[in-house]
Amino acid sequence: MRRMGITAIYQKPRPSQRHPAHRIYPDLLRQLTITRPNHVWAADITYIPMQRGFVYLCAILDWASRRVLAWQLSNTLTTDFCLEAVQAAITRHGPPEIFNTDQDCQFTSQEFTGLLTHHGIQISMDGKGCWRDNVFVERLWRSIKYEEVYLHAYDTVRAAHQGLERYLRFYNQTRPHQALDGQTPDRVYFDNLTTRRTAA
Repeated sequence: MRRMGITAIYQKPRPSQRHPAHRIYPDLLRQLTITRPNHVWAADITYIPMQRGFVYLCAILDWASRRVLAWQLSNTLTTDFCLEAVQAAITRHGPPEIFNTDQDCQFTSQEFTGLLTHHGIQISMDGKGCWRDNVFVERLWRSIKYEEVYLHAYDTVRAAHQGLERYLRFYNQTRPHQALDGQTPDRVYFDNLTTRRTAA
C-alpha cells in the first residue's frame, strides 16, 4: 500500500488548530534554566484511540520533575476540559511562575489565558509547528500510548479513564526516569518542594 500510495479514508483527529484572531504570547523558555518544581508547567492535548473513535487527553506537566499534575479527558475538542485540568493543578499545587503551551486555539483563547493571568502566571507559547519546544510533553504522550493505550483497546470512555488513571499513577509514583537519574517524578517534585520550604 505504501509503494502504491494507497491510504485508508477515515476521519482523523486534529487536536492542533490555531485561531487567527487570538493573541500569541512569546516563548519565555529560550535560554531559561529550569531546575525547581512549579517554576514552569506545560500543557498539551493528544488523542487517545479507542475501539470506536477516540477521546482527547489534556495533561498538565511540571517541567523540572516531569510530574503529571492534573489531566482531563473529553470527547469534544473544547477549551472547557483544558480549563478544568489547569484549575485542578492550581488548586492542588498552587500556581507556577510560567505556563508554557503551543498555539492551539484552546490555549490561546481568552478563557484560558485569562485564567492564567488571573493567578499571576506568565504565559509562554511555542513557535508554530515547533514540537521540540514542548518535548517533555511529547515524550509523555509517547510513553502513555506505547506503554498503556496501544496495549488496550478501550471500548468505553470510562475504560479509557480507568486505564489512564492507573498508568499515570504508575508514571508518577513508580516508573523511574533516566533524565531524573532513575528517580520518579513524585520523588523529584516533592523532595525539591521540601528543600525549598526548609530553605525559606
